Amino acid sequence: MALFHVEFFSEVLGLSSSIDVLVPQRKKGQIGIKVGRFEPPYPVLYLLHGGSDNHTNWQRNTSIERYVADLGLVVVMPTVQYSFYTDQKYGFNYFTYLSQELPQIVQEFFHVSDQREDTFAAGLSMGGYGAFKLGISCYNKFAAVASLSGSIDQRDRLTMKPSIENQIMLQMARNTFGSYEDYDRSDNDLAWLMEKNLAKGVKLPKFYQACGTKDHNYQVNVEFYRRFKDQVDLTYEELPDRGHDWGFWDEYIQHVLKWLPIRKSWN
Repeated sequence: MALFHVEFFSEVLGLSSSIDVLVPQRKKGQIGIKVGRFEPPYPVLYLLHGGSDNHTNWQRNTSIERYVADLGLVVVMPTVQYSFYTDQKYGFNYFTYLSQELPQIVQEFFHVSDQREDTFAAGLSMGGYGAFKLGISCYNKFAAVASLSGSIDQRDRLTMKPSIENQIMLQMARNTFGSYEDYDRSDNDLAWLMEKNLAKGVKLPKFYQACGTKDHNYQVNVEFYRRFKDQVDLTYEELPDRGHDWGFWDEYIQHVLKWLPIRKSWN
């Protein structure tokens, strides 16, 4: 694999932004890494960070480069601050950036496919919300989306009582989503948006969820699974006594990569 650190200007955000990108490389003799021969255009995975992280954390805390070395897959890791990958009520249009501008930039810079069947998203915590939002909102662009410990419902954040401990989280939620009333039954309300799209009969992507039973997001993940397991192609895994931590995410991103419907012609 080759690792690119890319700095560029975003017209949507009106500021300079960063992505890290893993790209398949034809090579011989790299010790400890499987050799693969792949032809572009490559399938692409948008791998999304959590609320306290940025575009570097997947590399710093997992072995993602080693895990994708023999898949012929481009992995794009953007940074979006604490925005929940959303066009913020008071802030920046990060969802427009992620869903419209960034794919065009990636296609210009790298040899990636523009086909739905070759386009995927995955993320942890806040990034799990972002991945599911991409899959539900941009169902015609993504074949599969995965959430690890996903913060896929924001009602608890928007109704929490202010305190010194939760001041940053509460401010983030209000800046991003506005009030509870702004969020409820809006396009940021993933379950409501899923129901709306199901009623329209659209072709939704495949969904994957994984969460530890001691994770603070466990209950919202269980509720989402129970609500939609019979209506969409939804794979669910949970691990007893595991929490919100990189040990879990490093393990389960490997499950995600095995689950992704990467076309056999790439291998």
